[in-house]
Amino acid sequence: MSFAVLLEVILINIVLSGDNAVVIAMASRNVPKKQQKKAIFWGTIGAVILRLLFATAIVYLLALPFVTFIGGLLLVYIAIKLLIADDEDDHRVGGSSLISAVKTIITADAIMSLDNVLAIAGAVEGNIAGIMIGVIVSIPLVVFGSQLILKAMEKYPIISYAGAGILAWTAGEMMVREPKLESILPDDLHLLIPTAITVLVICLGYLSNRIKTAKEC
Repeated sequence: MSFAVLLEVILINIVLSGDNAVVIAMASRNVPKKQQKKAIFWGTIGAVILRLLFATAIVYLLALPFVTFIGGLLLVYIAIKLLIADDEDDHRVGGSSLISAVKTIITADAIMSLDNVLAIAGAVEGNIAGIMIGVIVSIPLVVFGSQLILKAMEKYPIISYAGAGILAWTAGEMMVREPKLESILPDDLHLLIPTAITVLVICLGYLSNRIKTAKEC
């Protein structure tokens, strides 16, 4: 693999690792501070292992009908779940919160990594070693990026809505790029569907949090 191809793989990861960092930061934000780094570390490790498995099975995964559409639906659910504040204390403290965050990180990252692995696979023309290098390169990018986003969310909670919006937009794009649907959907819907899903997720999260806040008062 040439240096130019390796550089392309690195640039792809810089561009595509942003949304993965967002989901890690959002899943970790309710974990006690002393466990946040553990959640980020173990969640990233689990996600990377799955990416490596995807790298070897990507051809077979993409052959399954509606796999990206179903992945998009799951990501919509995760975006809403991450945005809605959890007011039950037993989910916010203790080891169960760490495990829950790690599970959410791995699940969401696994869904979103289809795009990353696909882009890298195209850049290295299916070279498995190149795909592996691309996945490994993404580790520091995701870990460092998620820690920065987490700190920003703690200072400015409204960023959580922007993060959920990014996840929802990614979900919408996955759904409209489903091979079984992409060719039959009108061009207008390729933009309208991700936009509508993003607005829906943010509105549902905002209304749910307002209702919970009103009940607490």
